[in-house]
Amino acid sequence: MSPDAHGRPPSYARVSLAIMTSGREANLLGNIHGGEIVKLADSTAGAVAQRHSGGPAVTAALDEMAFLEPVHVGDIVRTFGQVNWAGRSSMEIGVRVEAQPWNDPSTTGLHVASAYFVFVAIDEDGHAREVPALLPETPKEVRRMREAEIRRAHRLARRAEIESGRAGT
Repeated sequence: MSPDAHGRPPSYARVSLAIMTSGREANLLGNIHGGEIVKLADSTAGAVAQRHSGGPAVTAALDEMAFLEPVHVGDIVRTFGQVNWAGRSSMEIGVRVEAQPWNDPSTTGLHVASAYFVFVAIDEDGHAREVPALLPETPKEVRRMREAEIRRAHRLARRAEIESGRAGT
């Protein structure tokens, strides 16, 4: 499906990035620092957002980052990102992070982290601009969009509750 004014499917903007980790990224325990994983996931999400929106987009929020397994020095780390939801100017990008020992191609990638980023598309003046609608094509993509809508509703409710509490003080 070619992109048009009606929207774009998640497959249009999918991105995968990979790095081989080194001791430079290690923490005091000898594993790869979580911040390095966040940075790679954010770069992946940024590329997805730029592709889907057709122009610059900036990170507005890291909604959730779950670290499931440690990443070791020398692992090949791969990220897989796609748009889960698109609104007027914002998008939720889901990123899956997998790791594989560099010297063992027979080992399948181990799911080590997952993240949900919110990006806002911007124009040349830094103002929010509209993004294409998201047109899910598979039951999995529909499920991901539904779950993203739940996360968005929780973000908005949390913000409203915090602002309400601050107004009373």
